[in-house]
Amino acid sequence: MPEQLALTRLLNELFGGIVASFLHVVGVQANPATVIDNTCAMELLAVAGLIAFFVVVRLTLSVEKPGPVQHVAEMIHEFIGNQSEQVIGHGYEQFQAWVSCIFLFVLVNNLMGLIPGVTTPTSEIVVPLGLAAPTFFYYNFQGLRKQGLIGYLKHFAGPIWWMAWLIFPIEIISHLARILSLTVRLYANMFASDLITLVSFSGFPFGLPVLALGLHAFVSLIQAFVFTLLTMIYLSLAVAHEH
Repeated sequence: MPEQLALTRLLNELFGGIVASFLHVVGVQANPATVIDNTCAMELLAVAGLIAFFVVVRLTLSVEKPGPVQHVAEMIHEFIGNQSEQVIGHGYEQFQAWVSCIFLFVLVNNLMGLIPGVTTPTSEIVVPLGLAAPTFFYYNFQGLRKQGLIGYLKHFAGPIWWMAWLIFPIEIISHLARILSLTVRLYANMFASDLITLVSFSGFPFGLPVLALGLHAFVSLIQAFVFTLLTMIYLSLAVAHEH
């Protein structure tokens, strides 16, 4: 078992008993001293950091003299907005908050692997799965909300009515596979990036580790964008009336 980070030990001291008690109620036995692991602690740190970022942006919001934090927020908003408009199309604004949060959360967790001694949270398969599952339910919920049950089920039946008996189960399996696709793609890439970084620091004390960290940062950005782009694509397919 990996050594606990200082933040993990603190969280277990403060909340380990509460979490362990809750798990005990649902039939899961857990040690209050270790119930919160390093991955969960880093995810909570990412959430706290993003909340702090949003609070600072809101408190320093200015039309006349926007600060550097506001400039960063506007760049992210414009980037995600432009991508959402191109992929989702009309009405993309209502999904932009979800897509932006997905992008930022994945990116921040990916970049945590740059911190010495910290394993990238997204290189633990439970984290990509924990992002893929709600994304799956979210886009399906939006499809049902937009088109109703009958209209949305027509997506799965295909354009040829007499082939619906064959297309429907294939589409169901295809949609369920999206959870696996989102999970494995993010997990595998970040796990490989973490492994390359670890190997470079273990065997090459100079030069190569710097390149490995740069590669990790690049992979982190690309994988956050890919996960977000796939989320947009699934949303566009779910809410499109012509399908």
